[in-house]
Amino acid sequence: QVQLQESGPGLVRPSQTLSLTCTVSGGSITTGAYFWSWIRQPPGKGLEWIGIIAYSGSTYYSPSLKTRTSISRDTSKNQFTLQLSSVTPEDTAVYYCARHDPKRPGLDYWGRGTQVTVSS
Repeated sequence: QVQLQESGPGLVRPSQTLSLTCTVSGGSITTGAYFWSWIRQPPGKGLEWIGIIAYSGSTYYSPSLKTRTSISRDTSKNQFTLQLSSVTPEDTAVYYCARHDPKRPGLDYWGRGTQVTVSS
């Protein structure tokens, strides 16, 4: 059973960089041709896709967030990390990590999500 767990600070100051880590257990992030995603949901709004890192290490970002987003990984810890720079209160959201199996539609495994608030 694949499990994902987000971790990181719950409060970030405006203009700083938000950094979250997703720890994966029950499967390797470098095998199986899977893609590992970051998604967020601002209060009162729908889900927003942020970006993805493939099993190969390739990354793809949402065009609207591309200039501020970086996704990387630590294969020794089976973790992947989101960094979002120059945050504003509009970046306040619940942030999720999830897995995409290209053989199936959608995202098949999700973390529980972590609340991040941007405020001074």
